Amino acid sequence: MAVEVKELLEAGVHFGHLTRKWDPNMAPYVYMERNGIHIINLYKTAAKIDEAGAALSKIANSGRKILFVATKKQAKDIVAEKAGSINMPYITERWPGGMLTNFVTIRKAVKKMASIDRMKKDGTFMTLSKKERLQVDRLRAKLEKNLGSISDMTRLPGALFVVDIKREHIAIKEAQKLNIPIFAMVDTNSDPRQVDYVIPANDDASKSIDKILTHVAASISNGLAERKAEKEAAASASEAPKAPKAKAKAAPAKTVAAEEEE
Repeated sequence: MAVEVKELLEAGVHFGHLTRKWDPNMAPYVYMERNGIHIINLYKTAAKIDEAGAALSKIANSGRKILFVATKKQAKDIVAEKAGSINMPYITERWPGGMLTNFVTIRKAVKKMASIDRMKKDGTFMTLSKKERLQVDRLRAKLEKNLGSISDMTRLPGALFVVDIKREHIAIKEAQKLNIPIFAMVDTNSDPRQVDYVIPANDDASKSIDKILTHVAASISNGLAERKAEKEAAASASEAPKAPKAKAKAAPAKTVAAEEEE
């Protein structure tokens, strides 16, 4: 869906930080200064949302996951809702160190969570002592809180989407090490050079975060829908009955007159 500057304005996407807290590298995205606060150029924001959306749609179409990262209070619930609606993994609690660079260990923790679930299903859990059951339940709850939303992520994500790159600097560094593309909402107090796809926007107000993520989620959803349609088209093409080969026409029989002439 096309991004309207008016809707960005109404959501307060244009409000940056205090001028004394700004990062000079954000200068290309700043429209003006008003009452000691930088105002973001929303025309550039709209263009960057379209650019990021097209790239995210392609990644989703390729079948890779996009990991959303936002641990700040204003963004947590919004990210969980938007990412969950398109079946994408997300981190809204503390970033687990080595989440990307030590992915094998993180996968082991996720498998541990799955093994506890199996224990509860097959009855093994009830054979433990009361104290052991309590310990296992606590471990399961802790794993669910930190890693529950990435339990389906069996390989490294195709991209990262971050809200507030200053706060999520560890996630940014890990993604950079592994050359994972980084998409992010970048406010005027942050360095946009750390990000591959910059969306200049107010990353503190929940209305602004919701507005940007609505567009981002819609782009990813379009990519997923295209992938599904392509798969269905390929499946129906392979199941379609093949047209029978035309039989070779028999040579016309010679007439009696022609045979006599020979």
